[in-house]
Formats: sequence, structure tokens, C-alpha cells
Amino acid sequence: MLRYIFLVALTLESMHVAFAQSSRPPVKGKVFELGENGDEIPLVGANIYWLGTTKGAPTDADGKFNLDRVSGTDQLVASYIGYQNDTLRASDNQELSIQLLPDVTLDEVEVEYRQKTVQIDYLNPLKSELISEKELLKAACCNLSESFETNPSVDVSFTDAVTGTRQIQMLGLAGPYTQITRENMPDVRGLSAIYGMVYIPGTWIESIQLNKGAGSVVNGYESVAGQINVELRKPEKSDKLYANLYANEGGRFEANLNWSQMVGENWSTAVLLHTKANAIERDRNKDGFLDNPLSQHFIGLNRWKYIGENGLMMQFGVKGTYIDNLGGQVDFDPDRDRGTTNYWGMNLLTKRYEAWTKIGEVYIEQPWKSVGLQISGVYHDQDSYFGLNEYDADQQSFYGNFIYQSMIGNTDHQFKTGASIQYDRYDEVLNTNDYGRTEVVPGAYFEYSYSFLDKFNAMAGFRVDHHNLYGTFMTPRVHLRYALTDQTVLRASVGRGQRTASVLAENIGVFASSRQILVQGDGSDKPYGLDAEVAWNFGINLTQEFRLDYRDGSFSVEYYRTNFENQIVVDLDQSPQQVAFYNLNGESYSNSFQTQVDYEILKFVDMRIGYRWFDVNTTYGDVTLQKPLVSAHRAFLNLGYETRSDWKFDYTFNWQGEKRIPYTGSNPSDYQLQQKSPDFYLMNVQVTKSWSERFEVYVGVENLLNYRQENPILASEDPFGDYFDSSLVWGPIFGRNTYAGLRYRIK
Repeated sequence: MLRYIFLVALTLESMHVAFAQSSRPPVKGKVFELGENGDEIPLVGANIYWLGTTKGAPTDADGKFNLDRVSGTDQLVASYIGYQNDTLRASDNQELSIQLLPDVTLDEVEVEYRQKTVQIDYLNPLKSELISEKELLKAACCNLSESFETNPSVDVSFTDAVTGTRQIQMLGLAGPYTQITRENMPDVRGLSAIYGMVYIPGTWIESIQLNKGAGSVVNGYESVAGQINVELRKPEKSDKLYANLYANEGGRFEANLNWSQMVGENWSTAVLLHTKANAIERDRNKDGFLDNPLSQHFIGLNRWKYIGENGLMMQFGVKGTYIDNLGGQVDFDPDRDRGTTNYWGMNLLTKRYEAWTKIGEVYIEQPWKSVGLQISGVYHDQDSYFGLNEYDADQQSFYGNFIYQSMIGNTDHQFKTGASIQYDRYDEVLNTNDYGRTEVVPGAYFEYSYSFLDKFNAMAGFRVDHHNLYGTFMTPRVHLRYALTDQTVLRASVGRGQRTASVLAENIGVFASSRQILVQGDGSDKPYGLDAEVAWNFGINLTQEFRLDYRDGSFSVEYYRTNFENQIVVDLDQSPQQVAFYNLNGESYSNSFQTQVDYEILKFVDMRIGYRWFDVNTTYGDVTLQKPLVSAHRAFLNLGYETRSDWKFDYTFNWQGEKRIPYTGSNPSDYQLQQKSPDFYLMNVQVTKSWSERFEVYVGVENLLNYRQENPILASEDPFGDYFDSSLVWGPIFGRNTYAGLRYRIK
């Protein structure tokens, strides 16, 4: 593998030599129009480029530009919307003064352009999907784990039938293999690997960037399946006031309030508040267990941001999270029944505090050069019990990342380099077993980016990190992009990822069962006595834009393969009364294929249709089996219609194929399950009505066909017996769910 990376680096260096720019000085100048009094009015954002190329630069706030020369032409073009283009020759040591004339005045013309709710950056060597706020509003996305209902790339399921916790999968791999960051800083990891997505309310999210496969080395070494980066609402451009209320027939009520304010010319601040309550006991399938835990959530965030005139930017913020979930049997009383076999119950109490700061500076005279520093700290306190299992855990984390960005010769050759440190202290106690550990990982990285016109881009990165328990390791990653035509883009990637598995927190659903938990480590100081998880990811994808019947569309096809050098195997098959965690001894891999079409089939009617295939296999003991509870096939359809009178209609259809169910053959016949689940369909609909830009009301139905997994809790009548298990969830565990809400905003 290192040989291939060396060849890529050698190729990039050859391109550097072949396409090196002339040593002639850059061209400087300004672009302006003449006002009524003959004064020069700068044109901000005018496009300056070399004739016959795509090399150019925009003008700054003073109408000025600084542009490197290219070989083969001295002709410079200045263009600006609403003005006539100007072409002129640029001599050496000459500062240009370019006056643009207004174009021919026309009668008023109304131009309509509907921005896509999910966009792909066609110039980025990583295939990055930008999921906008408008896309998130297509469903009642109450937190991050519920934000992917209209996205075929991410699968959402439940960890168990008791706690009501949702988990995601990407490329057929569990959520912790996807690096989840908040504004490019580590966020959902460690003890929050599963529950952490609940800590990000949907109304706080401005956009989500999603990319599959190995990510940038700048963001760390933990990405295996991909990265999900969440951008929160920015205080300097958010609504002054945004309120959202939500309620559903299951007794869930949520309230959200966002407030932002400018403080002087350079400072801005925002306060984001969220609360959730579920106080109604519901048992619609009559199995004696609550459908959803009774809960109280309080989450608050305050952030400040400074934007200076000299290129200096700074922000800092604090966040607090309080989660109290109580579930189990309907008659469970925690004051009376905790620690007894009267009734089975669970309680998860989480208190989490976070603080962060980001400081950066862009050099005004050298806009390609910048420095930045990211710092964050987390304290996470979790007290919980599941039946007779007690699980208490604390996490203290610190993260620092220094980033320097510049270019080599010209902007075709750019690089980022820096150093980072990740500190984590965990104190986990499961019953009488203590799994405490401290991890310290300092590291350094270098990432080089090359671009040739708009045709070819390459990004090659390399990290070296030292783990105090696992030793020194390296993380190489390469991303390539080639534009076959103006509408056709081919990308390829390869990279290595490494992570520490928090085996208890990441598989907390098995606590809602009678399974004996076996951590089969080697007794060393390594976390749980287990090795680090290491995987290589290889990916290729093709994106094709097209126009059909005067309407734009896009088609994409992609394939990714993940090979594990080591994985912590979660073995539910060796016995229905046990779950074992151990190092991989054999092969483990994931193949993922997906194709998708986005098209405006009728005016104002958008369609997204896709198909996804997974082939995920792991060696359990000495047998290689399909990963359980993962569907090999999924078909997806989303339709959105928006009228001129501000009505919005959204419909989502999902078909999921059968899934392998872990072995239950040694149980009594009443507690044995089929080897495969049936396939099933899910439909969601939502209708939204807006009045002006301030007020809108929405109503919707999830699981319109009322499809449910029958008896999702095995041996629910005997939760302290040997066969109780609520973790074998392959389908929806709630029936039809109707909800309603309203949004109000002041710009």
C-alpha cells in the first residue's frame, strides 16, 4: 500500500514540475465603475481570469485583485454580472485600472432558480454532500439521529426495544465507524458514541456535510466509513429569533428557542435552547414494556464570534446537556423496584459539559495563507442501570489542533500541516468490573492538494500519531478527482483509519437483555485488553449531471470496500445467553454499492431515487458470517412538491430487504427466532404550510402503513430469566406515529 502512495506522490511531484507557473510577477489592479459624480466605485466580487483558461480570482472589498500569471497568454478578462466584459493585455510591472460599463438596460425580468436541498461539491476531490436546512425540514428532525430520514446513504435503526435509542450505519458499518464532528472538531465519540446524536437538536443545525470513505487527515485518524460534520447556526447570520414546537401522539413534546444578536460591529452571540419531555406511558403492543422511555431533556448552548477587519476570527462557546430516561416494564417504580426482581426497569442519567474555542487568521495580503487553533474540552458523567446490571461511566476529554495552510509556488499547489493532541480519561464500571483507562495521542500531519484547471484535483495526506497504549502508527490517505467532461466527475480514494472501540458504550443495547457480557481481552493495559481497530477503505464514485426536458438532474454510482486488519468482534452468535467481545481472528470486510438519481420530474416536483447493496461479513470464532441485523438491499424514494402558495408536500418510501438474525437455536422453541427477518416497507409523509417568512405549521405521519416487528422483546413476560432479549431489533418497533408542530422566526 505504501508503494501505491509513493507512486501517487511521485506523480503529483511530476505534475508540479510540468505545470509550474512562470516566474514573472503577478498582475495587480482594480475594477470599478464610474458613479454619477465621476467617482470610482469599486466592483466587489468581479471575476478576473486569463483568456482561454479557468485560472482567475475575484476582486476584494476595494475592487482590487492579485493574480498569478499562466503560461501561454497575456490576455486578461474582467467580467461582472450586469456589466460588459472587458479583455485587455497585461504587461509586466503594470498595475491595471479596469472600468466596466453597465450592460444594455432591459425591462424587469423575473429569474427563478431553486437551489437544491442536497448539493455535491464538484471541485472537491472528496465527494461531499451538503445537506441544507431546507432538506432537514422535510421531516420532523428533532435531533441528529433523526436527520437522515430522506437520505439513502445513511441507515437508521434502533439499538433495542427498550431504551428508544436510534443508531446509524454507513457503508454497512455501525455508527462509531463514522467520524462525527461538530464544525470539524471531534464530537460524538467515546461514551457518547451512540447517545451523542441526541445531544444535537435538529433545530440547531444549519447544514450537514457528509462524505464516505477516508476523510482528511487534518480531522484526525478515526474515520473508517466516512465523516459527518455538523455546522450549527452561526450567530452573525442566524435568525434573530427562531422557535419550534413539536408534539406527537406518543406523548413526546419538544420546544426549541434560538436567539442571536450582533454586539457592536465585530462581535455576535447566540443562545440555543432545547427541551424534551415524554411523560405519557404507552404500551401499544401489549408486551408489558413502555414503547418509549419516560424522559426529560434539557440542552443549552451559548456561543460568541468575533470577525476582525484584519483577517482575525475567533469564537468560543459552552454547552450543557442533561438527559434523564426511565424505561422498562409499565409497572416499574424506581424507588421500589430498583435492584430487585419485582419489575425490570432501566434508567439513564447523563450530565455533560463542553467548552471550545477556535482562533484563526487569514493574511489579507496573502489570502491563501492562514493559521488556526482549535481547542475543546468535555466532561461526561453517566449513571445508569438496566435490570440488575449497573453501568456508571465518566469521561474527561481534551482536544487541540493547530493548522497552518499555505501554497507552494502558486495556488495550484496548496498544503495544510499541523499538530494535534487527543486526551481521554475513562472510568467505566460495569457491576464490579472496572474498565478505566487513559489515552493520550499526540500527532502531526501534512496534506498536499494539487489542482490543474478544473480537470484534475488530488489530495494526499499523511499522519503520524503516538498512542500511549498502542504505540506509534501512521495514517496515509489519498483522494483523486478527474472531470471527464463539464458534467461528469470521477473520484477515487484510499485511506487507513484507526480507532479505540468503547465496547460497552457502543453496544449499550445488549444491556437490555439477560446476556452475560464477556470481554475477552489479553489482560494487558490496552483498553479492555483489546487491540486497536484498524481498517483500510477503498472507494470510487462517478457523478453525472444532465438536463432533460429543460430541467436539471444528476446521476451517481459508487462502490466502497472496507478491509479490517483488526476489529473488535461483537459476537451474538456463540450463545443466545452471551455477548462476547474479542479481537478479530480471520477476515472482516464490507462492500457497499449505491446508485442514485436526483431530478425535477415536473415543475416544482423533486425526486430522489436510489438503491443500495451491502455485503458485510465477519469471522465469528472460526466461521465467517453475514453481519447480523444489516439489510443487504435497500430501495429509496423521496418526492417533494412546493406550490407557489407556500404549501410543501414531502413523501418518503423505503424498502429494506431481509436481515440475518443472530443464533437462537439453543433456546426453547417458544424463544427461537427465524434465521432471517422478512423484508418490509416504510412510508413517511409531511405537509407544511408557510405564511410569509415568519410562520409555518407542519403535520406528518411516520410509518404510514403501521408496520411493526412482532414481539421485539424476546421473553418479555420473564425479563429476569435466561432468554430475555430486547436487542434483536430488525424492524420498526413503534407503529404509526402522527405529529404536528410550528415554526416561527424573525429575520
